[in-house]
Amino acid sequence: MKVYFIGAGPGDPDLLTVKAANMLKECKICIYAGSLVSPDIISLINSDARKYDSAKMSLDETTEITQQANEDAIDVIRLHTGDPSIYGAISEQMNRFDKLDIEYEVVPGVSSFQAAAAALNAELTCPEVSQTVILTRTSGRTPMPDHQDIVTLAQSRSTLCLFLSIHKIGEVAKQLDKYYGQDCPVAVVYHASWPDQIIIKATIKDIESKIKDSGITKTAMVIVGRALDKPETESKLYDSHFTHGYRKGSSK
Repeated sequence: MKVYFIGAGPGDPDLLTVKAANMLKECKICIYAGSLVSPDIISLINSDARKYDSAKMSLDETTEITQQANEDAIDVIRLHTGDPSIYGAISEQMNRFDKLDIEYEVVPGVSSFQAAAAALNAELTCPEVSQTVILTRTSGRTPMPDHQDIVTLAQSRSTLCLFLSIHKIGEVAKQLDKYYGQDCPVAVVYHASWPDQIIIKATIKDIESKIKDSGITKTAMVIVGRALDKPETESKLYDSHFTHGYRKGSSK
């Protein structure tokens, strides 16, 4: 018996990995992350499978189901939105399984920050502008560790991808203003890759008012950084004077 932590991706079932899709169609027990996982993904789960919405359950309750499945020698799929490694709360589950001697495996998925970048047709790492992408969030019920607050991270002027932070967009804008400038582009993608996807483009100066007018309060990715301007800088990858080990010939 094994527990499979599967990334459900951002919402579009076509963005599931082939491995994940096949496993959902064949599974017998699935514990999924409530309203965070697209109904289109849920519909792929084997119709005969026992399904549990973890949004209504405690860690003790989900662990109890897994323990029983272990005794019955039945694999369990633990379906998480996006990629399980990012805000998936999987380590606390793994710690329980380690103590219970239950085997587990992670099947990665496309993260919402990647789906949001795709929806924006954006490259997050533009040459000479940003070569660093920071995945983070604002503090909430889960506090931020020391030295990982928004103000500290903003000093790098990297491309910021903010999870679970749309409800604090005004506060975030004020914190970023000093380092990014009021004209710095900000993009918010609600339900990236879902049928009801919404894209809002703004600047640090006016993002708060635009979000307020939109009524968006959750399940949105916030991306901040000059890379969103699509600056006309070019990498050396396709420079005619640049060669590397995978390109035949050389130019000088």
